[in-house]
Amino acid sequence: MSTQTKLLAYSLMGALLASTAQAETIRLSTYVNETDIRYQGFAKFAELVSEKTESRITVDIFPSSTLHGWSDGVDALQGGVADISWISADTRLPCYRVTSLYPAAIDLEDQVGLDAAYADLIAPEAAEVGLIPIINSNYSYDQEWWFQGPIDSLSNLDGMLVRSIGPLVSMMIETWGGQPVFIAPGEVFQSAERGVVNGINMGVATYSSWQLWNVMPYMVNASLFYGNIQYMMNLDRFNSLSEEDQTALLEAGAETEAWLQPLYEDWIDGQVGNAVMKGGGAAVSISTQERNAMISEIAAQWTEEVDNACGPELAEQIRALFAQHQL
Repeated sequence: MSTQTKLLAYSLMGALLASTAQAETIRLSTYVNETDIRYQGFAKFAELVSEKTESRITVDIFPSSTLHGWSDGVDALQGGVADISWISADTRLPCYRVTSLYPAAIDLEDQVGLDAAYADLIAPEAAEVGLIPIINSNYSYDQEWWFQGPIDSLSNLDGMLVRSIGPLVSMMIETWGGQPVFIAPGEVFQSAERGVVNGINMGVATYSSWQLWNVMPYMVNASLFYGNIQYMMNLDRFNSLSEEDQTALLEAGAETEAWLQPLYEDWIDGQVGNAVMKGGGAAVSISTQERNAMISEIAAQWTEEVDNACGPELAEQIRALFAQHQL
């Protein structure tokens, strides 16, 4: 082999090793399973990240809470179990905890813009615990109520045990005479089947993915919430990336949200009908007047919680944002 050929071979080998050294894998943890339309969103996010970083970053998706439990997102990110994870109502993020689910009737025409503005408002709080918002899983469109049989009124739960996902929903259930019970998504089917709960507050997407129509076939379509589960990233891990790759991650998140929204809404519309039909149940909607009355009652009680958790200035900014997008 000539000296020139050897030098060329060494050069190519060095370039290959440098490329391999630069390649990084980011572990994305989600509670949704692979039948959920949102899983396709995460797959799209991974595809976009790979494209935008020219394969310098690979996103590995871990569905169905395989890396950690429902309430462990912050710990998982801080401890290195995951690089990106959903964040539930964690007390270390007090403002996010009381506003990521908020009593409001939201116009979803500019849902992506609303979600981005909300993420910007809670980003400083996230940074204080070493996190940064990357992509969201909006569930304003489908967060609803499910029961074993017909009920007279959602505002009169008469001692029913109802699955809750966080402090706001718990307050709603208690205000309407029920008893909140916290159950992680993957455990809801068994709990409903065994009578641990009489009702469920859950998104239609998650409800359908876990085939809960077999145990809770009666839906009350109330549209009482703005809901936004943020998927955040360990801030140190994010900062370890080049500025180019940081931008690629954020752009991929924003583009995925816009790509997924119409698919998500169409899928939810189909899932409601399928779920009710398969379960032999029914879906009923409350009137606009009843919805507004229920939201007003809860929002009045929730104002002090939000002020205390967020501080008056940030609380007012969040309320103003929701008011801009009110139905």
